[in-house]
Amino acid sequence: MNWILLIIGGLFETGFATCLGKAQETTGRESFFWWAGFAISLSLSMFLLYKAISYGSNPIPVGTAYAVWTGIGAVGGVMAGIFIFNEPATFWRMFFVFTLIASVVGLKAVSN
Repeated sequence: MNWILLIIGGLFETGFATCLGKAQETTGRESFFWWAGFAISLSLSMFLLYKAISYGSNPIPVGTAYAVWTGIGAVGGVMAGIFIFNEPATFWRMFFVFTLIASVVGLKAVSN
């Protein structure tokens, strides 16, 4: 259950990064909604990280949880940048995204 909470928290981290980017691109009322989405996503992301490291009888170690959480957010942020903000998808950029994914999977594999 803690791993599911952590993954969802990482997805909300991607959400707050995306909302932040969209808030910078917009003005007025539309910007307000993106800032609200940013605040909500940030709060949910942090709360789910907290629950993953403190929930139940088998919590995830803080170092592992934080690395996985930020890894999910980083990969999601890069993917949002490519697909939403038209950032380049160069070979080296994708290479390091895949090494980051491998590292996150490796941390999950070696955790209790």
